[in-house]
Amino acid sequence: MARRTKAEADETRTKLLDAAEEVFFEKGVARASLNEIAQRAGATRGAVYWHFKDKVDVFTAVLSRICTPFEEICDDKYGELSPLARIRHSIYAVFDSMDSDERRRKVFDTALFKLEYVGELESVREGHVESSECSQRKFADDLTLAAMEQGVVMPMTPTEAALGLHSLFVGLIHGWVLNEGNFPLRKIGELSVEAYLSGLGFQRQA
Repeated sequence: MARRTKAEADETRTKLLDAAEEVFFEKGVARASLNEIAQRAGATRGAVYWHFKDKVDVFTAVLSRICTPFEEICDDKYGELSPLARIRHSIYAVFDSMDSDERRRKVFDTALFKLEYVGELESVREGHVESSECSQRKFADDLTLAAMEQGVVMPMTPTEAALGLHSLFVGLIHGWVLNEGNFPLRKIGELSVEAYLSGLGFQRQA
């Protein structure tokens, strides 16, 4: 009986998060209400408060169901690859996953264009800033190692080069989400990243 009850609770939580994704996307986070989310999920407002503290907690849970671009970069799953290969694999993995996932695009649309990172949502912004700084450090470290391995003298410091690469990466995602995925992110993204790395002095990927 306990197992069935837990399964039912998990199902309700999933329905609430699915509904929250839709309501946040349609109305933005500030204008969405927990009541609307509950109604969309076919649940009660009490059910929302059983699973979540408040709207910020709901939105944080929505984000936690997907791997954000910065988290993908900071992940060490490509540690066995060469430094430049790590950069390429981590970036292109993000482009691939977004190109094929409409739901993920909508969540990012909400996070980028339908959310004010002030007041109660300041903590969400702080988390994004921390992840962004982590991904830039990873880029800087790998660019430094790649330049040493290949004998490349970059036209700027590794930190500056990492900031440029990070800005290119984020800008491509921003433009793709803004335009509702109307261009192939992986194809355009790879062409852009390879052109940038080439400008730093590295050989283009075969």
